[in-house]
Amino acid sequence: MSVLDIKGDARRVVDAVKAGGVAVFPTDVGYAGTGGCEAALTRFFLAKGRGAHKRNAMLGSLAVHDEVHDMPARGKEMIRALVLDYDLPISAIGPYRADHPLLRRLGDAALSASTEGGTLAILMNVGALEAEMARLALAEGQPLFGSSANLTGTGTKFRAEDVQPEIRSCADVVIDYGLQKYHRYRRSSTMIDFTSMEVVRIGSCYELIQDVLRRHFKVELPPDPGLDALPSGHVREAQRKYA
Repeated sequence: MSVLDIKGDARRVVDAVKAGGVAVFPTDVGYAGTGGCEAALTRFFLAKGRGAHKRNAMLGSLAVHDEVHDMPARGKEMIRALVLDYDLPISAIGPYRADHPLLRRLGDAALSASTEGGTLAILMNVGALEAEMARLALAEGQPLFGSSANLTGTGTKFRAEDVQPEIRSCADVVIDYGLQKYHRYRRSSTMIDFTSMEVVRIGSCYELIQDVLRRHFKVELPPDPGLDALPSGHVREAQRKYA
């Protein structure tokens, strides 16, 4: 018998978002918060104390990526290799279909706060709970957007108990699955623009992603300067605004 209620917890999160709420939940790359409308995302944004230049990411899956992203075939091939062949977490950035029902339902203001320069980040392959949430969201036409569950500048939280009270108190649902898989990286997901091949954030499993793209696609990603030099992993943060 499973000790986790993946389907039930995913249902709780999606229902809370459908009702205009905010949910905090675990992923392999740390605890995250999600909402599905401008009011909920603004509430979470304010609780985090985020700068106005930061962008939300879409919570998704390969199926969501296939429907929402509109990128060249090579980019899609690389993403599928990372997710399907190597089972690695990734935040994939690329051009998007603005007319997709999930994005239309999100609304113009929230979409503007979640995109930059005609691109959208989609987080995928970060655990069974997020995968089930993404499945429900796609089937029921409910967008899920968000970012890490932490006060801005305090680093990714890999235990629910480390998520600050300001974040927990703004959430309608908090799912606690204890310490998360990639806690030793001390960073959230790796973010790559798969059209320009720009690394936006060096994150969990970066050295594995580097290796896959080098061996199979002859793509050389920049070296990781290390946690001491770049604790957040954000590269050229002033130029690229996702977080």
